Amino acid sequence: MPKIKICGLTRVCDIEAVNKYRPDYVGFVFAKSKRQIAPDQVAFLKSKLDTDILAVGVFVNEDISHVAKLSNAGIIDVVQLHGDEDEAYIRLLKSKTKVPIIRAVRIAEVVDLEIADATMADFPLLDTYHKDSYGGTGMSFDWSYLKSFSRPYFLAGGIGEDNIVEAINTGAYCLDISSGAETDGYKDPDKIAFLCQKAHEQ
Repeated sequence: MPKIKICGLTRVCDIEAVNKYRPDYVGFVFAKSKRQIAPDQVAFLKSKLDTDILAVGVFVNEDISHVAKLSNAGIIDVVQLHGDEDEAYIRLLKSKTKVPIIRAVRIAEVVDLEIADATMADFPLLDTYHKDSYGGTGMSFDWSYLKSFSRPYFLAGGIGEDNIVEAINTGAYCLDISSGAETDGYKDPDKIAFLCQKAHEQ
């Protein structure tokens, strides 16, 4: 059974939905985006989140000391690096905090998986390459590339109700869903329920 992450939560009603439908992870986006949320808001929402659900902080090229501060304060349980952070950045971050680290690798062709396989992060997150965006495009890359990838990974990019079963069948450790759990730009409890049910019934 794959794990599931619902990313881009911003409201109390989003927390109520995930507490009810039980994804394994939720994501709070600290990076500049339409889903960006401030640290004090995350702390408030985290206080209402079921303790069995891990809170992931999503960062893009953020100062290491700030990431470590939020991690060590317990505001987030897992760090997700979604920018140009390299292995030196990850090594230094690991020296400052003990929380798990996810590194996003944007996949354009199968050779890009070599970067994901080599990272010292706890998990690579495989997302779709787009020259103008670090993520959140709602587009999928060619999942047939994954047949030869054996390391546990998070899969992101364009996962939703119409392809959730196909995503599950890739063998991903965790499915990372954002726009696919939304209606009109906001998290949709019915979609969250459907996606979590599909993941949990496998």
